[in-house]
Amino acid sequence: MITDITAIDPNRRYSYADYLQWTFEEQLELIKGKIFKMSPAPNRRHQQISGELFRQIANYLYKKNCKVFDAPFDVRLPDKKKSSPDNQIFTVVQPDICIICDPAKLDERGCLGAPDFIIEIVSPATIKKDLNEKYRLYEESGVREYWIVQPNDQTVTVFTLSEAGQYQLRKIYSASEEVPVNIFPGFSIHLEEVFSE
Repeated sequence: MITDITAIDPNRRYSYADYLQWTFEEQLELIKGKIFKMSPAPNRRHQQISGELFRQIANYLYKKNCKVFDAPFDVRLPDKKKSSPDNQIFTVVQPDICIICDPAKLDERGCLGAPDFIIEIVSPATIKKDLNEKYRLYEESGVREYWIVQPNDQTVTVFTLSEAGQYQLRKIYSASEEVPVNIFPGFSIHLEEVFSE
């Protein structure tokens, strides 16, 4: 067990087995073995936006097969090119919100495999990671829909996975609009409620 984050070497490649040995309070994510520190506790605005998104999605999914989860919730993403046990997984992320429709991916530790839908609410500290590393990771892993929520701009950028396995930009939505959830035809998120003070 490692109880102090200073014992972690930021230049080393870590696995999920290593991640399970860490008992310090700081939150980390692993992307292909590389450590990414998470922001300190989210601010009130972040939590308000996350809570409203979660509420609208949870209400829609009530008594349906798909399940919605919010952070902290470990999503382990195996390398799609290799078949390996948990101790050879090098990516563990904690999306702000994710939806999983395949119950076989859920276990007591979280989700093993790509969620169907992920929302990341960016902050100045995470925007680069969410737009670059996580974008590529989610695309490569097969996450069917990825939303990036920008509280300061009050916008939602929507990407959907094409049949070729590449993200396509659907649209950037503003606070006065409704955002259709592409994986659930007929369901939309009301952004006025999401961004309202």
